Amino acid sequence: MQNVAVAEVDRTFASPPRRPLVAAVVLVVLALVAFLGIADVQPPSPRPATIAAGEFSAARAFEHVQRIGQEVHVTGSPAADRVREYIVATLTGYGLRPEVQDTVGVNAGKFGSGSMAHVRNVVAVLPGTASTGQVALMAHYDSVQVSYGANDDGAGSSTLLEVARALTQGGAAKPRNDVVFVFTDAEEACLCGAEAFVSRHPLGQKPSVVLNFEARGSSGPAVMFQTSAGNADLIDVYARTPRPVGTSLAVEVYRLLSNDTDFTPVLAQTRFTGLNTAYIDGSSVYHSPMDRPSTMDRASLQHHGDEALALTREFGRADLPPLMKPAAGDAVYFPFAGLLVRYPAALTWPLAILALLAVAALVFLARRRGLTSVPRTLSGLGLALVPLVGAAVAAQLLWALLVAIRPGYGELLDPARPTWLRFGVVALSAAIVLCWYSFSRRKVGPVPLATGALTLLALLGILFAAAIPGGSYLVALPALFGALAGIGALYARPALAKVGILTAGAAVSTLILAPTVALFFPALGLATGAAAAMLAMLLGLAGLPVLEPLFRAPTAPRHRRLGAAPALGALVLAVVCTTTGMVVGSWDAGHPEPTHLMYALDKDTGTAEWVSLERSPGEWTSRYVHGHQRLNRQFPVLPEGELSVGPAQAADLAAPKATVLSDETAGDRRTLHLHIASQRDVRFLSFYGPVGDHRVVSATVEGREAVTYITAQDRFGVVFNGPSAAGLDVTLVLTGAGAFPLRLVDGSDGLTALPGFTPRPATVGVFGSHSSELLAVATTQTL
Repeated sequence: MQNVAVAEVDRTFASPPRRPLVAAVVLVVLALVAFLGIADVQPPSPRPATIAAGEFSAARAFEHVQRIGQEVHVTGSPAADRVREYIVATLTGYGLRPEVQDTVGVNAGKFGSGSMAHVRNVVAVLPGTASTGQVALMAHYDSVQVSYGANDDGAGSSTLLEVARALTQGGAAKPRNDVVFVFTDAEEACLCGAEAFVSRHPLGQKPSVVLNFEARGSSGPAVMFQTSAGNADLIDVYARTPRPVGTSLAVEVYRLLSNDTDFTPVLAQTRFTGLNTAYIDGSSVYHSPMDRPSTMDRASLQHHGDEALALTREFGRADLPPLMKPAAGDAVYFPFAGLLVRYPAALTWPLAILALLAVAALVFLARRRGLTSVPRTLSGLGLALVPLVGAAVAAQLLWALLVAIRPGYGELLDPARPTWLRFGVVALSAAIVLCWYSFSRRKVGPVPLATGALTLLALLGILFAAAIPGGSYLVALPALFGALAGIGALYARPALAKVGILTAGAAVSTLILAPTVALFFPALGLATGAAAAMLAMLLGLAGLPVLEPLFRAPTAPRHRRLGAAPALGALVLAVVCTTTGMVVGSWDAGHPEPTHLMYALDKDTGTAEWVSLERSPGEWTSRYVHGHQRLNRQFPVLPEGELSVGPAQAADLAAPKATVLSDETAGDRRTLHLHIASQRDVRFLSFYGPVGDHRVVSATVEGREAVTYITAQDRFGVVFNGPSAAGLDVTLVLTGAGAFPLRLVDGSDGLTALPGFTPRPATVGVFGSHSSELLAVATTQTL
């Protein structure tokens, strides 16, 4: 039976002497298709300031980026005030009447913890000519404490400013609907600006379509990665933008992650629908001092702006009430040949079942021709799991090896220059599938392998339809088109027609999967390279029928050795790409090694510690930290678990202080009115209650309830960002008798003035963390 199968495949792909030519043509065609598919999801070229006033210009927007990203501008800082004043002045110059919402925002955490901030949002309205509702464009203008925030989120803020200019000064008719520009504060600290807008601003009480713009890197396309529920109608509008880049798979994946943006408080309110967009490549600059205007790819800014302006105009002219309510269901959508293919989620199950039936029909017809059998196809199905799992394992082992060679990679999602390393992962995946195919085809035959692989894809389509419906298309459609191509090839004549049909089926799979592979590399990074490797392997499995021209019939040892040549070539390519990536990715002043260090002073004991979150402290950090210790109890702002620590000289720094304004007891309730203040200039001020005899019933800070869920088993705590120099008014309602120990911790930024600190050399940088360069001082007061 196996010899018959091989003979049939030989007839399918032409005579052996012509196989190398056939293989070369097929590979070139599929490589070109992959290239075009990936090119379709890349950002457009940036446009100059000389283009028409009604169009978005990255050059004009970049002028705002340069101003916003001029200095670190964390919430509550004088630099943040200057950025806000610039935004207000710019909007005023466009004829708008911006206002500053000055209030307190809350992100009430679970398990007895919460974050708050004094926020100052900038809100401006462009009134519609005959409004049916409002479209709200949102971006945050604050940065993290070590970042200049040029990309995150100078890109979003600058995009909104350039859109406001285009709508007010572009000469075109004003939108029919109201357009609200919302520049939020304290996104980095706690999403508190967005929370304050949706809970405390009059415009935030109105139903709206909300468009949020973010950046988690410095380059790449603007990916629409998150939507409100029931997104089908919104996706129809999004598909009309100039270069839509988004997949329903990304929405499904993001819903499973704990990541948050300003869109999170929006989604918590049923009166809003909307879309969340960000560019995400170049993530090594994220939240780091390298996030400066000079690192921004202006093509990404152009893509951001093209989408923002097009969406604003589309929603601005639409009848908004239907769009401000969830549609009957989500859409399944993905980029394909320059388009955004979309269909109702209700078709997910029918398509998955149709794909399975098509594969079953292919197996049935191939069996009738003696090319396979059900047991051999099932063997092919089982064997197809080997490269799928193997690629994922190999990608993670490769990353572990890279981190072992260069420990600083362990602090990053992606290296600063990841392109060659990504090629290495793809080449390694290709080596695995080619090696597997070379070996397995001699055992079960090429047709059982191909039908088994398609069966696996179809079964995964069923599984995905149940678990992540928005991602089922990734496997169900390649299985469907692969099966149809296989059926067509069974009946086509001559042999080259068979090759053409199989190549067409593989090309469809390539156009579906190749852009997703390209998008998932930056989305999850090489640190989670298994995801992109598995997607690449799905493409390899879908293309098995066209692999056969790479191999001669296994009739002689010499031919078997030739059969291993493609796998060996791919492996050599993987080694070359990876080695090149490591050489070009060495640390330098423009791409420094990321490190983390902070200083923690306990005034109760008079001791201080250097603390690092690095998993394996590098050479520079090891000068300060030598062991491991749990510090979360003394410094609740730090993560739980053991941290890298080392002794430090205690600096002469004042601790925060709580003053009791009143202490009232009524029954089993004790009400404490406190004034808590820092004795120095700080970024945040926090306080924590004990676990044990006391139960905090409520905590109110600056007039807002801070914590919504507290039990006797949980630690109570509040972190207030951007406190005024005067301090905070706090009311605690407690149960339980006896003294109440209150742990106070405040935090400022900058280690330069501390005793024993030596500035980093040019090739050593700062890891993008909210606790990098933190100087924390803690004390306990018994009340």
